[in-house]
Amino acid sequence: MSSWDNWLEAERERRVQSALERRLQVTEQPAEPIAYRGGARLVNLSSNNYLGLAGHPLLIEAAAKGAARGAGSGSSRLVAGNDPETAALEEKIAAFKGSEAALLIGSGYLANVGVLAALADRETAVFSDRLNHASIVDGVRLSGAQAHRYRHLDLDHLEELLRNSNAGRKLIVTDTIFSMDGDVAPLAELVELKNSYGALLVIDDAHGGGVFGPNGEGYAHELGLAGEIELTIGTFSKAFGAYGAYVAASRAMIDQLVSSCRTLIYSTALPPSVVSSVDVSIELVRVAGDRRDALRKKFEHFRTRLTGLGFDTGASMTQIVPAIVGVSERALELAQTLEERGVLAVAIRPPTVPAGQARIRFSLMASHLDDDLELALEAIESVL
Repeated sequence: MSSWDNWLEAERERRVQSALERRLQVTEQPAEPIAYRGGARLVNLSSNNYLGLAGHPLLIEAAAKGAARGAGSGSSRLVAGNDPETAALEEKIAAFKGSEAALLIGSGYLANVGVLAALADRETAVFSDRLNHASIVDGVRLSGAQAHRYRHLDLDHLEELLRNSNAGRKLIVTDTIFSMDGDVAPLAELVELKNSYGALLVIDDAHGGGVFGPNGEGYAHELGLAGEIELTIGTFSKAFGAYGAYVAASRAMIDQLVSSCRTLIYSTALPPSVVSSVDVSIELVRVAGDRRDALRKKFEHFRTRLTGLGFDTGASMTQIVPAIVGVSERALELAQTLEERGVLAVAIRPPTVPAGQARIRFSLMASHLDDDLELALEAIESVL
């Protein structure tokens, strides 16, 4: 065996021994409330299709109409030119978010990595919540900025770090809804701190967009703070039921990103089918108040039942409800047992969560039937 073969085998063995081996599993209808794996019907509590829009007939129709303009986009937007439909969509996103301008980017990961690497440099201090998404962590690393990770939601620790920094520019970045815990960032207090220390505040609203806000604009709008936040990153792949991501900010900030965001400059533009489906998804989200209300009732009921069964659901306040069980082996065992009893719920293990914090992550959808959720809760209770 070559040195690479030896290394690969050693790495595989390490993952297996630590219960960290991951495998892709073929699953039919993975975005829908009911999924199928190996022919078995499963109540799907793993999808981020929060409003149940991914299978909406108007979205499917829009994608088909967009595809009629071409299956691919052909180049980076800065090479062959900017598709007029994409330009119009960015104006629509800006109006929806109440910002001066917006920028469409390929995915949430690409947006976080590209934006942070474009805005921060060695003269910049970035202050990032310790439980921020991996794409934020990677963006900070790539930027070469002075990186400071403050304890999760710990404003005193954040202020201490801000006070002790003499960097020329300061940037605070946080998820709004934390994807593995379902808890929320203290945005009002973060706004106060960024104002006090002259920092830029960047939020990733991937799990808040569509779910929160009067018309699904996002978590900052839910709190009436959207005008206080300089830059918002979000995705259309979750509650909006489509794909792609956006940046909403001032015109000057967007102009800066067009010239410096490498994940925009060096990536092929999103295809027409995605652009068309996102355009329609925004309209569907605007009028999805009943779906948002239904989702809230479902996740509050589900979390209450889990807590009553003795599970540690952390500080979850949203559609993401963890059942923290500790060790990876226990999380895997629970996920497998639940699947055998008709429930698809993923085991989340390090490094996605801290060591000793392995869990089952349940995510609720507005389109879940109450009877199916009850079946899932009965299955969860039975495995105890």
